[in-house]
Amino acid sequence: MSWTVYLSGEIHTDWREQIEQGVKAAGLDVSFTSAVTHHDASDAAGDHLRDNDNSFWRDHQSSKVNLIRTKTLIEKADLVVVRFGDKYKQWNAAFDAGYCAALGKPYVTLHDDSIIHPLKEVDAQALAWAQTPSQVVDILKYVVAA
Repeated sequence: MSWTVYLSGEIHTDWREQIEQGVKAAGLDVSFTSAVTHHDASDAAGDHLRDNDNSFWRDHQSSKVNLIRTKTLIEKADLVVVRFGDKYKQWNAAFDAGYCAALGKPYVTLHDDSIIHPLKEVDAQALAWAQTPSQVVDILKYVVAA
């Protein structure tokens, strides 16, 4: 059976590539989707709709355009991995986790133990908490190949 995994969250490290490479090396039938991870492109997603000199309205229209992709791909995913880094607050990742919880969509959180406390509610709904991309690969090895 083929699985689709949506990779959500932090965009400043190579965690996505590590998971993708680990899955490929394991020979698993998994495809990956994600939000647009190029920060400037994501921020400008709605710029073609109208010029805005107010940053609130620019962010508002771009976030709605981004949500077309995010909501659709999360809904189609078999599993979502939500990565929280320690450098930036990923409010979008927390939203994605909440959306998964509301849908009953299984998700795994990926973060180190230094941010357990602020993520306690997010982790409470997750089906697993991983601290490394290789642990996510191990989860996929089990659920996809078992």
